[in-house]
Parts: sequence; structure tokens; C-alpha cells
Amino acid sequence: MEFLRRAVGEARRLGVFPGTFNPPTRAHLALAGAGLAVVDEVVFVLPRILPHKGWEGARFEDRLRLLETAIGEDLRFSIAASEKGLFIEIARECGEAYGAGAELYFLCGRDAAERVVNWDYEQPGAFLEQLGEFQLLVAPRKGVYEPPARMRGRIHALPMEQEYDELSASEVRGRIRRGEPWEHLVPEAIVGIVKQVY
Repeated sequence: MEFLRRAVGEARRLGVFPGTFNPPTRAHLALAGAGLAVVDEVVFVLPRILPHKGWEGARFEDRLRLLETAIGEDLRFSIAASEKGLFIEIARECGEAYGAGAELYFLCGRDAAERVVNWDYEQPGAFLEQLGEFQLLVAPRKGVYEPPARMRGRIHALPMEQEYDELSASEVRGRIRRGEPWEHLVPEAIVGIVKQVY
């Protein structure tokens, strides 16, 4: 795991927020902020290899720059690049970087939780076993996530004050392509960079 920026202090509970951030949106920041009610630090993780989708859009370096600008001076946020993109791979990289004493909580929305829980890991019960190494904090997104009964002790609801159901990076990119207003969907600090990159 390579850090672009590392939060101050030692995190006993670490929020791990992997994503493509293409570009970062207000929903991304809101999810990270909600996570801080549970964890000491949130690390935004940009994988170099994406397991669920192809790499398209902004360059890797541009996404890191957008993230760094979006989070500003908040000392509870870190930014890192991981070599691979599955949650278990990122968890193990985090374990090496933060030490075995850090409890790992992955932050995601309902749609991402469904994808990761149901992903074909080529071994029955693989994700349940992985949950021994980390837990999930799942925010509502077009509905509340209901985890399988055997996983409920390791997958937790993450309440958010506002709904961001329609706010996504793909919506931002679509609005840019169509010439529709999009600036209100991203943090104000990155509007200029988004105009340059996209």
C-alpha cells in the first residue's frame, strides 16, 4: 500500500473506503464522514487493478489529485493506492501498513455490499471466511442492505443524514457529456479540476 497522504495518530478502528473515485462526489465525502462516527480514521483506497470493472475515464494520477483536493485539510482522512482491488486483498495490505491491532471496517453503499458479498470467489463460503479479517459498514443506497443471517455479526448498517441515491460518479460523467449542470454533485474544491480532467 502506497500512501499519498497519511492521517495523524494511530487508528484503533480503521475505515477503509475503496473506490474508483471517477470523480469523487459529495456522496463519497458524506459516506466517509458518516464512517467517522464509528472509526478513528478513514483511508480512501484507489486500487491499481479493478476486479469489478474496467479502467476508464480519468488517469490514476488525476483521481489521486482529485481525492487529495476534495478532502482538504481533514486530518482524519488518508489516501492510499493498493496493488489489487478485492476487499480481502486491500484488507491484507492495510494490515501490513497499520499493524495487526487495527480493526478494519470497509465503508460502502448497499449496491457495493451486494456486489462484494455475492462475488464469485471460486470457493463456497469464501466471503464469510474473509469477514474474519474485516467488517462492513453499509450505507443505504436505494434501499437498506439486509445481510445474510450468518454474516449479521460482521456487517453493520451505517446511517447517513441525507440520501444520495441518485448521486454517483457515473451521473456526474453523464451530465458532463450531455452538457447538463453537474457542479453541485462534486465537492466545490474540485470543480475546476473536474473541468480540466473530464
